[in-house]
Amino acid sequence: MTATFPTAPDKHALEHGTELAPRFDAAGLIAAVATHAETGEVLMFAWMNAEALERTLATGEAHYWSRSRGELWHKGATSGQVQRIVEARIDCDQDCVWLKVLPQGDGGACHTGARSCFYRVIADGKLREAP
Repeated sequence: MTATFPTAPDKHALEHGTELAPRFDAAGLIAAVATHAETGEVLMFAWMNAEALERTLATGEAHYWSRSRGELWHKGATSGQVQRIVEARIDCDQDCVWLKVLPQGDGGACHTGARSCFYRVIADGKLREAP
């Protein structure tokens, strides 16, 4: 499946128009942040290519692009931690996606088993577990 999105004709259309025209970087990727739809907690950051974004919007479940594996990744396909999309937003210049999700399975989002990928606090130049 090859996904294609239109290009906004100008800055005004990009920032104020009603057409989804995501701006992918030179590698064909766009940043994506997933937050818990009920708590607002930041769960994870990942990348999407056009196909991942298209599948996410079409299926209602989060799909990402794994840079390390070089492949499309359906979040939770093996772990059960599927992310059901409640709302998808794009930022003002359409180069970052925000997904409000309801995590399935054990409710986790991180491959380490943590609920959020942001499970550590930086304090005095060191890392410690978040409360």
